[in-house]
Amino acid sequence: MENQSNGKSESHLNIPKIKFTKLFINGQFVDSVSGKTFETFDPRTGKVITTVAAGEKEDVDLAVKAAREAFDHGPWPRMSGADRGRIMMKLGDLIDEHVEELAALDSLDGGKLFQMGKIVDVPSAANMLRYYAGAADKIHGEVLKMARPFHGYTLMEPMGVVAHIIPWNFPTTMFFLKVSPALAAGCTMLVKPAEQTPLSALFYAHLAKLAGIPDGVLNVVTGYGYTAGSAIAYHMDIDKVSFTGSTKVGRSIMQAASESNLKQVSLELGGKSPLLIFDDADVNKAVDIAVLGIFYNKGETCAASSRVLVQEGIYDEFVKKIIEKAKSWVVGDPFDPKVQYGPQVDEKQLKKILEYIEHGKREGATLATGGRRIGEVGYYVEPTIFTDVKEHSLIAQDEIFGPFLCVIKFKTIEEGIKIANNTKFGLAAGIVTNSVDIMNTVSRSIRAGTIWVNCYFAFDSSCPFGGYKMSGFGRDAGMHAVHKYLQTKAIVTPLVNTPWL
Repeated sequence: MENQSNGKSESHLNIPKIKFTKLFINGQFVDSVSGKTFETFDPRTGKVITTVAAGEKEDVDLAVKAAREAFDHGPWPRMSGADRGRIMMKLGDLIDEHVEELAALDSLDGGKLFQMGKIVDVPSAANMLRYYAGAADKIHGEVLKMARPFHGYTLMEPMGVVAHIIPWNFPTTMFFLKVSPALAAGCTMLVKPAEQTPLSALFYAHLAKLAGIPDGVLNVVTGYGYTAGSAIAYHMDIDKVSFTGSTKVGRSIMQAASESNLKQVSLELGGKSPLLIFDDADVNKAVDIAVLGIFYNKGETCAASSRVLVQEGIYDEFVKKIIEKAKSWVVGDPFDPKVQYGPQVDEKQLKKILEYIEHGKREGATLATGGRRIGEVGYYVEPTIFTDVKEHSLIAQDEIFGPFLCVIKFKTIEEGIKIANNTKFGLAAGIVTNSVDIMNTVSRSIRAGTIWVNCYFAFDSSCPFGGYKMSGFGRDAGMHAVHKYLQTKAIVTPLVNTPWL
């Protein structure tokens, strides 16, 4: 098996010096009010990278105060969309100038592949900024055709002070998935990155100031969810919270919003996304799609195709080929260009995956390959595949968030649809078929926010992304995301002696 890690701390790149570890509030890097810090760890070794300021309620209060001042009296909401767009474009250019350093920070902090960060994550973030920079001057209301002698029209106004609580699996992508449309809309904001991966968010705050984003518009408060995150959720002067993360935390944020100022909430939560592979599919293509869908980013992806449903006619051939493919995957130092995935983000996540592997064994599923930790240094786990999985089993129902695949056999199209929908989640799904009729029937029958046909992870800045059911509500990406940060105001005036309505 090629998926081995040497467990050493050597890197294939000079690790960048950590430049920013303090909170970013009102355009300045500052210590937390309490002076507290926390350690952020390198998942390749489990060793401390650096210490970072631990923001708490007092720090959130300061960030919100700065954002409120910037919204109520500052230039950002009042400048033209074109002017906001120009500054956002400049920020995109600054990101391009620091691609390697930013990609290295996410690899060092989160175990992500350096090459993928350099080629995909960081450039895509810059391009997302440019997409929304172009949208900033295209936010329009509408003229209303009233039934009585009144002239009515609507204005689309920025929501106000918004907070973004982002996860650790895609630190850069998630930062700009939230920040970009909120900036375009004219909002001011604070971002709380995950405590596991705070470093790139602070660097982006630095670049935002260089680009000319006014002080107070973008604030970054690093810290723990139960302190800084809770203070955000309960804050009386935050108008909206946008959260990506676990369903459990999403529930608590909604509860906090209802108990405080009824702030608006949008949630992108967990997933247990099905990939349905039909008898008419090209098996080799289906294997490639399935492997990408579960092992990309070491399975730490909310939309991962963690349930692969295979029609019985090609089931045995598919299982044989995907096991071979999984065994060939190279696991190791994410700075090594030959490696296909790196360590899980932390020890807690590694232990969770290993516990679910034991659940799978006890439930009677067949451990076809993998199932073990790699080495004793770092948080590496083998690509793991269970076959003969029952649709109601724990491993087929719970989000595991790792390189852990459940393969389930089905007979008819109707049965495949039923199994696909047998989940509390509804974030994404995939279909592999050569039949337009099957594609149309299945894509319209699965209750999920995104359906990929003969592809997977086909994300784009223009394509809305979000969930059904317990995967949350609200959409990131596309113009839907801009509208998430806008309020609709209706204005009505009388029409006197008008010749027509």
